[in-house]
Amino acid sequence: MSEDRICIARDGGVAHVELAREDKLNAMDGGMFTAIGEAFRTLGADSSVRCILLSARGRHFTAGLDLQYAGSQFTPAQDPGRASESRLRHIRWLQDCFTAAEEARPPVIAAIHGGCIGAGVDLATACDIRLASADAFFQVAEVDVAITADLGTLQRLIRLIPEGVVRELAYTGRRMESEEALRLGLVNRVESDRQAVIAAGLALARTIAAKSPLAVAGAKASLNYSRGRTIEEGLRHVALWNAGTLASADLGTAVQARLTRSEATFPDLDA
Repeated sequence: MSEDRICIARDGGVAHVELAREDKLNAMDGGMFTAIGEAFRTLGADSSVRCILLSARGRHFTAGLDLQYAGSQFTPAQDPGRASESRLRHIRWLQDCFTAAEEARPPVIAAIHGGCIGAGVDLATACDIRLASADAFFQVAEVDVAITADLGTLQRLIRLIPEGVVRELAYTGRRMESEEALRLGLVNRVESDRQAVIAAGLALARTIAAKSPLAVAGAKASLNYSRGRTIEEGLRHVALWNAGTLASADLGTAVQARLTRSEATFPDLDA
């Protein structure tokens, strides 16, 4: 069931992951969650992947959680304690499917068009960089179906835009249009339409893929580690990283390329 939920294409060091349940507005059911988690874990561990682009087919990036699927997860049980334990494990599994994007070794760029609703915001905020089309909008819509957003939005969005705005979005479910998302820094840029934002995402992914994969992986690891920690802790972490990796041949390759005004070529990371 999961194999028809996404499509993956490769172009050199860039992997392009597309949500492909467009007949259902890319609503996320169990198969979609499985496919997303498997894709980011597999590509994230692939030493030849330098950057990952995430986009979607159809009218919207995603309509969010498939409500029929959600309803099937809350069938009555004779023992409410056992039902609660099972539900907890299921929510953690859903969370891990999106965290796979955050934990992937290469950076992940989200190219968002149309609606990015509910679980879509959870997924987008787990990515490193977000680009949007002019028609894109973001909606923390869980409150409208009496759910507290639980797959990462409340934990990650608050690091990207002002807390007061996050609280307003989470409490009201209102739409944030692309212009507001750009102004507040949720997205890095806005392009004219779906085709343009995917093209911009691919161009950015190719730029990142051409850099030293060791340096890029180190930057992502340090940025992720430093969240929620003191500056001193972050400095010690990146110092250890560089102490171990500056002996790489990538440094000499990059310096020589700068001196000769040529393009540097770097080998893949080890698996």
